Amino acid sequence: MKKIILLTLLILSACKGNSQTEKETLSKSGSDSDLTEYAVTKTDAEWRASLTDMEYYVLRKAATENAFSSELLNNKEKGTYVCAGCGAELFRSEHKFKSGTGWPSFDRAIEGMVEYDVDYKIGYPRTEEHCARCGGH
Repeated sequence: MKKIILLTLLILSACKGNSQTEKETLSKSGSDSDLTEYAVTKTDAEWRASLTDMEYYVLRKAATENAFSSELLNNKEKGTYVCAGCGAELFRSEHKFKSGTGWPSFDRAIEGMVEYDVDYKIGYPRTEEHCARCGGH
């Protein structure tokens, strides 16, 4: 019985160690969007003045609007989706698809206009997309 407990603890600590190492490697690799310099930069006060409260919360504080609440979710109009922060063109309507997640989904971004980061805020890795021009979430 002692061997089983010891083996279980050893496996759990090995898994935790790998997870921590991966996080540290990603942070050291410069993938953190807070360290990136963007073509469009504003002070926090300027962002607050130019965005609605919800836009500021989502774009600048990396929040997420509630699933199924976006007016863009069921939008079928042809055109280009742009960043609410700086107006950069991010996605084309022909690449939008229904994912069932509750947020607008696209199978590709306009080349070079979207950056990707790994986020561990909820305990496991997930990919976040950011505007390559202003860093908006």
